Amino acid sequence: MRQDLDLLQGVWTVTTMEVDGQPMPSAMLGDARIVIEGSRFTSMGMGAVYEGTLELDASISPARLDMEFDAGPEKGNTNRGIYQLDGETWKLCLATRGTVRPTNFASTAGSGFAVETLVRGTAPKAGKARKAKSRPPSGPATEFEGEWSMLSGVMDGKAMDASAVQWVKRVTEGNQTTVLAGPQTMLKVEFTFDASQSPKSIDYVNLAGANKGKRQVGIYKFEGDVLTVCVAAPGAGRPSEFVSVPGDGRTLTSWKRR
Repeated sequence: MRQDLDLLQGVWTVTTMEVDGQPMPSAMLGDARIVIEGSRFTSMGMGAVYEGTLELDASISPARLDMEFDAGPEKGNTNRGIYQLDGETWKLCLATRGTVRPTNFASTAGSGFAVETLVRGTAPKAGKARKAKSRPPSGPATEFEGEWSMLSGVMDGKAMDASAVQWVKRVTEGNQTTVLAGPQTMLKVEFTFDASQSPKSIDYVNLAGANKGKRQVGIYKFEGDVLTVCVAAPGAGRPSEFVSVPGDGRTLTSWKRR
């Protein structure tokens, strides 16, 4: 009888994801996928590449897995979880922080659990999985530089739960910004800004996901160590004030420097 690790070999595409009880919009999933080669995994397609080794234990119900990261933003960390393999569908529930392993396939506010559903994809023609390419950051450090913790987030008029907000961070290096929720990359952009405008303007070019290559325009302000950004949906006009209401497609976020 073939073991689960044998059955998992190849490419798996993420179709749904829920983190801390909040469903991830499909647009943010882009071409997110996990490639299994032997006991190694490569997770890619959401603005960053994560690599490591996979350990399975199918003798327990529900079956267990550990994802030990040895490359990428989560290097040195281990996500403990459970899984269910049903033909061409693979379901995971992972603890994105801490050492408590989930006992069922559920993600609630403040749990730190991520539930993902994946379906088998088509293996790349090359012998090894191709890593996502990204342009290296360029330009000098700006006042956006460094790591920021999210204080609040409103997307299309809907406020994020406080339990989810506390696990989101913003990392800026040179002219690139990455937004992560736990180990998941939510956004990766290249940006330009103009502090001479009123309000100050900022422009994004998406580097990954469903909006890859698309431009978004927004405004920003600094108030001490707090950064507030309001960005329009791709193709929409620049906001004139720091608000997001249902139907406007804007993302309004506030961040505190770490």
